[in-house]
Amino acid sequence: MDQFIEFVGNHPVLFAALGGLVVLFVANEVHGAMTGGKRVTPGEAVRMINDRDPLIVDVRSGADFKKGHLLGAQNLPLAKFDAEASRLTKNKARPVIVYCALGNTSLTAAQKLQKAGMEEVYPLRGGINAWLGASLPVTTR
Repeated sequence: MDQFIEFVGNHPVLFAALGGLVVLFVANEVHGAMTGGKRVTPGEAVRMINDRDPLIVDVRSGADFKKGHLLGAQNLPLAKFDAEASRLTKNKARPVIVYCALGNTSLTAAQKLQKAGMEEVYPLRGGINAWLGASLPVTTR
């Protein structure tokens, strides 16, 4: 404990930066939980895909979608989302997993689907990068 206090005394700027980063991280997580609902991890998404047959929506560009996407995913780029989202809201009780490249854009799409009346919308935490990082499969078909 004495070493910790000595470190803080010798490096107040580093300690303040660490505190600032912790506050920003907590604020980001709280904001995501308040605005986008519950985000699912790749493992939770796999469980949901196997058990509940969700609708899977990829909000990346068409070119990125062709490079690789989750099996059974529909491509609905965020730029065209408002015009075409109505076709997704036919079965409002069916769960929806929304993903993008990193997980931030999918929060916007999830909010729009929730406002359209979808009951269960789950953005994929970390997007397709987290999916690939977990060594889960993608398809180009």
